[in-house]
Amino acid sequence: MADLKKAAKNLEERGFSVRLFETGAEAADYLDGAIDGKTVGFGGSITLREMGVYERLASHNSVHWHWKDTPVSTGEAATAQVYLSSVNGLDEDGTLINIDGNGNRVASMLYGHEKLYLVAGRNKLAATYDEALWRARNIAAPKNAQRLEKKTPCAVKGDKCYDCKTPERICRGLAVLWRPMSGMETEVILIDEDLGY
Repeated sequence: MADLKKAAKNLEERGFSVRLFETGAEAADYLDGAIDGKTVGFGGSITLREMGVYERLASHNSVHWHWKDTPVSTGEAATAQVYLSSVNGLDEDGTLINIDGNGNRVASMLYGHEKLYLVAGRNKLAATYDEALWRARNIAAPKNAQRLEKKTPCAVKGDKCYDCKTPERICRGLAVLWRPMSGMETEVILIDEDLGY
């Protein structure tokens, strides 16, 4: 079984700021206190939705999330001071993996913000890079395709990625972070609880 504390140590050695929490509620409390008076963008994330972070931050920040507002919020989120998202996979060595269909989440992992927060429950962790990538493609992507009611083989069967050619395919781009991007502080929030896909 993959070790969350080992992943946290390796992430720090790679230059990420890391916080480890027992529960999503504790992590939400931390984020609510750490982010104040900022413009905040959200990438699609079941993890963040389950934690109730949007509602908490919206009470004292200008928050933009297309899941809660309008599709226009995607552009406003892309230019926010702070950006929050989750990851689809993480390995023990500290590699962060995200797959995206529209590109808003992966673009914001790579550029454009003063600070990036990436939040991951223990269920996102795998021992190796190959296992983390497999997880992103074969667990997270099919569940997201089902949630979005896409007409893809992975959504219909819910069991794995079929590397389909359908127009509704949601796995179109992959971002892998080995280290924080230059000029953008990146903090990884690890939670010893299963959250999101």
